[in-house]
Amino acid sequence: MPSRGRHQSTSKECQRTIKKIESLDGVIGVIIGLSYGGKSLGQKGRTGAVKIQRREPGGLKGVTQSAKGLQELFIRIEAGKEEAVAQAIEGLQ
Repeated sequence: MPSRGRHQSTSKECQRTIKKIESLDGVIGVIIGLSYGGKSLGQKGRTGAVKIQRREPGGLKGVTQSAKGLQELFIRIEAGKEEAVAQAIEGLQ
């Protein structure tokens, strides 16, 4: 049984952002990870905002600001399109 408070669901604003990311050219899919209540992306972190943390083999690791905290994301990307997708995600903000 998963730990209490950690789940793989997210707010409506984050779901809209995830759908936008999934529609980008080169994105295979978005995997929703753990959520952390009470955390924030900072002053400019409105609900649905995404921050790319690092590049990983096969995609990008990031977080999105949900209504109750942060939600981990892993964005699967086609080989060779990582930089273009990262720039497109930053443009969504």
